[in-house]
Amino acid sequence: MPCPHPTLASPMVALAGWCPISPTAAQTTQLLVEPPWMLAVEWDQVTLTCQGLGTTSDTTWYKDGQRWEQNRDHCLTVTERGTYTCDRPGSGHSPTVRVLPDSLVLQVPAWLLVEGDTVTLRCRGWQNMSVTGVQFYHGDEEVRMSLNGTELSLSPLQLNHSGSYHCRGQVYYRGSQNWHSSAPVTVTVHGEPHPSQPPSVPCLGTLSPI
Repeated sequence: MPCPHPTLASPMVALAGWCPISPTAAQTTQLLVEPPWMLAVEWDQVTLTCQGLGTTSDTTWYKDGQRWEQNRDHCLTVTERGTYTCDRPGSGHSPTVRVLPDSLVLQVPAWLLVEGDTVTLRCRGWQNMSVTGVQFYHGDEEVRMSLNGTELSLSPLQLNHSGSYHCRGQVYYRGSQNWHSSAPVTVTVHGEPHPSQPPSVPCLGTLSPI
C-alpha cells in the first residue's frame, strides 16, 4: 500500500513538530508513528516513518527481528501485526514499534513525555467498538474507575507517573459484552526539556515484503 503524500491537511505534516521518543533523537534513528499512539493496532491504518542520518533509500526494515525490505523507501504502511524496527547506516537501529491485534488496547501518545506536560491515555476496543466499565491500573494499583470514560488524564506529569499501565473493560462485539484486559504499556516521564526533532521527509513510494 502506498505511503501518504503530505499536504497542508495531512496528519503526516504534524510529525515535523513532534518531540522524539528518544532524548538523543538528533543522533539516533527514530521510528515515527501515525496515528501518533503507542501501542499501535493493526485495525488502524498505521504508517511508520524512519528518520535518521543518510539517504532515505538506505533504509532497511525489520519485522519480528527478520529483514523485511531494503533500499526502497523510508516509510511503511503496516497492515499486519508484529514488531517493527528500521535501520539507517549513519545512525543505527531505531526503537521498536509493536502493532497489535488485541481486542482491548491502552494507548499512550508516541512522543517524549516531559515533567509538567499533560498526557492522555486512552483505552480502545477492537475497531473502536464500545467499551464500558473501564478501569485503569498503574502497576497493580487502580488509578480510576469510570462507567463511561475511556481516557485517563495525567496532569501535570510527574516523575512518579512513570511505570507500567494497563486498562480493563467490557468490550461490546457482535451483540455481546465481554471483559478484556489490555497489554501493559510503559510510560516514561523525563525531567528535561524537549530536544529538537530532525526534519521529516515526505513519503514517496510503496513498500512490500521481500
